[in-house]
Amino acid sequence: MLAPVRSLVVVLLLAGVVPALAQDADTQNRAASTIDTTPPGTLNPQPLPPLANPDAPNVPAKELFARKLTPAPGPASAIGGYAKGCMAGAVALPISGTTWQVMRLSRNRNWGNPVLIDFIERFGANAKKVGWNGLLIGDMAQPRGGPMLTGHASHQLGLDVDIWFSPMPDHVLTAEEREMEGAVNMVAPSGLEVDHSVWTPVRTALVKAAAEDPEVARIFVNAAIKKEMCSEAGPDRAWLAKVRPWWGHAEHFHVRLNCPPDSPKCESQPPVPPGDGCGHALDYWFTAGVLHPKPPEKPPGPRTGPTLAALPAACRQVVKAP
Repeated sequence: MLAPVRSLVVVLLLAGVVPALAQDADTQNRAASTIDTTPPGTLNPQPLPPLANPDAPNVPAKELFARKLTPAPGPASAIGGYAKGCMAGAVALPISGTTWQVMRLSRNRNWGNPVLIDFIERFGANAKKVGWNGLLIGDMAQPRGGPMLTGHASHQLGLDVDIWFSPMPDHVLTAEEREMEGAVNMVAPSGLEVDHSVWTPVRTALVKAAAEDPEVARIFVNAAIKKEMCSEAGPDRAWLAKVRPWWGHAEHFHVRLNCPPDSPKCESQPPVPPGDGCGHALDYWFTAGVLHPKPPEKPPGPRTGPTLAALPAACRQVVKAP
């Protein structure tokens, strides 16, 4: 049973879902499942150079979607799956609101389906009620969704958002702060538990507030964070079913919304399994093969990602639209 799972770990490592080990000593001593470094941005973003032949069938779809700086026209629509799709009619989240601020503006990933914008506004207000000062918003989606050049396998439909485990400060962040400030890793280097020098129970209350929103399908966190939330939850545990363990996600949590009713081409995930997902359900995540996976025997080759032909047919119109 563990052999295919170990293979999955290696695939995820190679795909960049689990970020590669950095060279600093702290990262080298960390369990691989906790590596979740949010890279800095830039104060001088440069446009990508034009593609020599954008219509060539072998051009990776991510190269096409990354070069679209504005949304596709038409009504809002999520098309395909969370890790294999695109979106039309996207809306940009304003970079500052009363209960949120957007980080890493240079990435141009603060776009989403209108239901995601509504959720962030609603969740920001609910977060205040549990004692959270405001949300620091990481990646949402590109203007037309689709595969990204770096960082994510999902976030393609405008229904995903990364929210930092660090609260919003009491001032409007400068451009430099938004690009260069780092998120705080909440997991101990061993990967077995949270780092109690930075973790506080208000973060459990924060994720609970998100999970109880009826539009939320799943929330991804590091397994050590899920374990801590299981211990802090008390008798009200139904919301824990939506909180799913995943590699990384030690500095932020990833909220995924359900497919909107007005997006018939959106592919929903299966419902979350019954139960709270605590106890022995988490054992796998604390095995040696997950915490310290063996490197692949062969150096990985370049990963180009899917071509446009591998995405839903409607995504061709989305990315080719003016």
